[in-house]
Amino acid sequence: MVYPGAVHSRFEHSLGVYWLAAQAVYILHNRHRMELDIDNFDMTTVKLAGLLHDVGHGPFSHLFENEFLPRVLDGSKWCHEQMSVRLIDHMVDEHNIDMDSGIIKRVKEMILASSSYALPKSASEKLFLYDIVANGRNGVDVDKFDYIVRDSRACGLGCNFEPNRLMEQMRVLDDEICYPAKDYLTVYKLFSARADLYRTAYTHRKVKAVELMIADALILANSYLEISSCVHEPSEYWKLDDSIIKTIEIAPDQELKEAKNLIQRIRRRDLYQFCNEYAVPRDKLEHFKNVTSKDIICSQNSSGVTLKEDDVVVSNVKIDLTRGRLNPLENIKFFQDHRSSNKFPIPDERISHLLPACYQDMIVRIYSKKPDLVPAVSDAFENFQLKTYGIKAQVHGTPEKKRPRF
Repeated sequence: MVYPGAVHSRFEHSLGVYWLAAQAVYILHNRHRMELDIDNFDMTTVKLAGLLHDVGHGPFSHLFENEFLPRVLDGSKWCHEQMSVRLIDHMVDEHNIDMDSGIIKRVKEMILASSSYALPKSASEKLFLYDIVANGRNGVDVDKFDYIVRDSRACGLGCNFEPNRLMEQMRVLDDEICYPAKDYLTVYKLFSARADLYRTAYTHRKVKAVELMIADALILANSYLEISSCVHEPSEYWKLDDSIIKTIEIAPDQELKEAKNLIQRIRRRDLYQFCNEYAVPRDKLEHFKNVTSKDIICSQNSSGVTLKEDDVVVSNVKIDLTRGRLNPLENIKFFQDHRSSNKFPIPDERISHLLPACYQDMIVRIYSKKPDLVPAVSDAFENFQLKTYGIKAQVHGTPEKKRPRF
């Protein structure tokens, strides 16, 4: 399974973020010893936030949160950051951990800092510490530093982003972490490397096919195993991990037969068949609505094959630089040199005309659950594009090898 920060394991990623968070806070402490007054309390909270920031992830991490839960929670909002802070409280209470309540409070604030559930910060100073692990201000944080380098290496991809260079050069100005103006393109490489990973690894079409099948298997097993009922109670939630797939696969229960068949198809590499994809035209991005299976089957022609919604899977894949259609570098502050005490933003047109004018791709990808339906699904997909845009937005037809031979 491939997902951000976990081409290896969640434990390795969390440990990597812990060490990078410790390195970052020590660098700032040594560089601004008197000015910032970073103490042991600050160092402890930043390191613990790095170690525990992802403890709330469920089985298969983002797949569980983005593909499974929205289909079983009936509109209820849920995020792994919130579960992380609830699990921290559970662990402290369950194991009678003797820890300063102020440390626990600050750690939870730091974990939620970049989410939509961010808490009011208890500190009125040293706010830059909240940007080290989960940066809600501009997205430059050690969480990305770790998984971008780690996953690029694990996938055999090149990575020209250098996190150590950024950390060694960063400064705090007016309670905000800033970077040398000469490193503007180094900061940009952080976001472009992340986008490359999403395109080539995390949302690779075969990866998404497996993810969609696992999500379907979990949904088929949900009523019997009551998987979704665990997500509201930390005392039950911590028991969920990737082994849920093995539980389904070896269970003798007839109620799990359909889910088990899907897992066995994955083992045999009998995956949902990729039919085609297209990139949403740039001028349509602002008002784009996710394409559904119903949209596709409503576009089928009278070819003799009647498609049902359950025959088609649509994956709407968004790849951006962390801020949707906006440039994330607009929120980052820079300084001229280490003698300067002024911070300022840098418009990208002042740096290079080779940087993108658009910061988001939306890719609509279609799969057929049955190999023999690939031609019909592909034709319906083409009809949908003609009906929606007046043109076929995809750049190539369905490969002939995907079409069955009779």
